Amino acid sequence: MIFWDSSALVALLVDEPESTARTAVLEGDPLMAVWWATPVECESALQRRLREGSMDATAARLARERLAVLAEAWHEVNPTAAVRKLALRLLRTHPLRAADSLQLAAALALEAAGLPDFRFACADQRLNSAAELEGLTLT
Repeated sequence: MIFWDSSALVALLVDEPESTARTAVLEGDPLMAVWWATPVECESALQRRLREGSMDATAARLARERLAVLAEAWHEVNPTAAVRKLALRLLRTHPLRAADSLQLAAALALEAAGLPDFRFACADQRLNSAAELEGLTLT
């Protein structure tokens, strides 16, 4: 199972330099996990592209449709007091933004369940560094 941070997931929705590689990762391990707020973060990424003019309304609609298909199959880590507590610790330990600490806390909470071959997919170097320091395997 792979935990998909929003930054990596967006490459499955829109054309980015990493899109081909991310698609291959998903095809190799289709068991996805995401944080509860991931759809909100993905919509934020789409809206930013629309505002910047790097995406048109049709491409945004297609990206939302792809996200809906992925969402039908993924495992979602819900907000809990334990995830919040872990996110607070991560903020004190690593130079993370609040949303990134919640993403990483969700991944760590899921990884603690002892899933075999658990990996972390992320396109943000700062978050990847924190994930590695926390013992996660990156894709």
